[in-house]
This record gives sequence, C-alpha cells and structure tokens, in this order.
Amino acid sequence: MSNNPVNLGARFILEIVAMLAIGYWGWNQATGGVRYLLAGGLPILAAAAWGVFRVPGDSSASGGVPVHVPGLARLVLELGLFTFAVWGLSNVGQTTLAVIMGAIVILHYAISYDRIAWLIRN
Repeated sequence: MSNNPVNLGARFILEIVAMLAIGYWGWNQATGGVRYLLAGGLPILAAAAWGVFRVPGDSSASGGVPVHVPGLARLVLELGLFTFAVWGLSNVGQTTLAVIMGAIVILHYAISYDRIAWLIRN
C-alpha cells in the first residue's frame, strides 16, 4: 500500500475539511442552543467514528486500532462521511465548495487505488 506523504497529507486535509463542512451544515440546521450542539457535536461524532473504527495494518492510520472493523466497513464509513460533507455543503447553498470537495475526494481515492483494493480484500 502506498504511503506517499503528499497523498497522506491531502487525506488529512480532506478529513479536517469534512469535519468543518459537517459542522457548517449543522450550524445551518437550527437556531439557538441546538445550533451550537449540531455544529460542535456532529463533527465530534464523525471524528470519533473516523478515529475509532479502524482496520489493523492500514497505512493511513497512525497508532493503534481501538475497534477492529473489516476493510469494506471502513471504506463505507469513509465514503459515507465524505459524501455527507459534500452533500451538506450543497444543501446549505455552497455548491461550488461541494463540487470542489467532491472532485478532490474522487481524485484522492483514484490516487489511493491500492489502499482501496487492500481495504476490499481485508
């Protein structure tokens, strides 16, 4: 599996942007205290899922694996969170940002074809 530092760095930036997009979507869904709960809570839940459900031996993970999951489950989790972030941006009227993020996610996964194949096998 490829450990290209540029791709791993891009992946990290995509993860951060996804959490910000999820929080931004949450902020736009309510007013008052619920707004703060969604804007802060949704990204925390997403980041927790991202960090906890791991595949042993995944080169993109640093450190241990709190909860072992099959590779396909991890891939579905990643794609689900990225898809939600892109959809969330579009849903709140940030269509250009959604298209840019979606294109970068697709490019990242195209470059990471070896990791995707590895996840599907594990």
